[in-house]
Amino acid sequence: MGGMNRIIECVPNFSEGRDLDKIEKIVNPFRGKDNVKLLDYKRDEDHNRVVVTVVGEPQGVKESVLEAMGVAIALIDMTKHRGQHPRMGAVDVVPFIPIKNVSMEEAVELAKKVAGEASEKYGLPIFLYEKAAADPQRENLANIRKGEFEGMAEKIKLPEWKPDYGPAEIHPTAGAAVIGARMPLVAFNVNLNTNRMDIANKIARNVRFLNGGLRYCKAIGIELKDRGMVQISMNMTDYTKTALYRAFELIRIEAARYGVTIAGSEIIGLLPMEALIDTAVYYLGVEDFSMDQILENRLME
Repeated sequence: MGGMNRIIECVPNFSEGRDLDKIEKIVNPFRGKDNVKLLDYKRDEDHNRVVVTVVGEPQGVKESVLEAMGVAIALIDMTKHRGQHPRMGAVDVVPFIPIKNVSMEEAVELAKKVAGEASEKYGLPIFLYEKAAADPQRENLANIRKGEFEGMAEKIKLPEWKPDYGPAEIHPTAGAAVIGARMPLVAFNVNLNTNRMDIANKIARNVRFLNGGLRYCKAIGIELKDRGMVQISMNMTDYTKTALYRAFELIRIEAARYGVTIAGSEIIGLLPMEALIDTAVYYLGVEDFSMDQILENRLME
């Protein structure tokens, strides 16, 4: 990694979480490349999808993503796909995330290039979302995906849902895809010492931006049946503007009114070091701290 001076991250989601042979074939294009590093891939049988995390030089990431998309389109038949997670295509969503010496504008450009090439190569309709969206109603992934694969055949024919790239009809077995650019997302969950879902739902409602909570926070209440507790499951969509400690403290305050305490928290997948440092600095009350003071940061320069 030391040799890469420009780093972009990509987290493609593919609609296959059960067939290990297919998953390996989809992930394979990210292996053994000079300028691309496969960091993680997690499959979920219930969701029936695999989430891949790769980083690398923009050009290398672009080429390997296009190759993996081709494999997924060839192997996955959406007419037979069943899973708990909302989905609309074999390649469901492909976000590009600027990490080092790459601007958000460059990430958007890369998303558009991949969308353009993939739509031509594979005859796939593609929507642009988040920072790459040309239309405000397409910024939100949930809006685009509404109706899922089953409803997409009709939805895509509506003038307001004409895809940004590719044909205005779904690919018969691969559906449609969503590609875009966004900030690094931190999946942050806070567990509560109660099993009452009504309390979790009320707290989630007060914490999330949609209902007047924290600007860069999406939150839902979830039941952890095996542990006899509930959880506030959050996506922090811009940790530089809404810090993790702020979400944690707001949940503590909201839970206190029901006499409920926090049992602990968890971070899912990978997150930028800065998101944790920020929180540590807050709880330690450190004055005038800079990321240049992180030893590892200086080593990696």
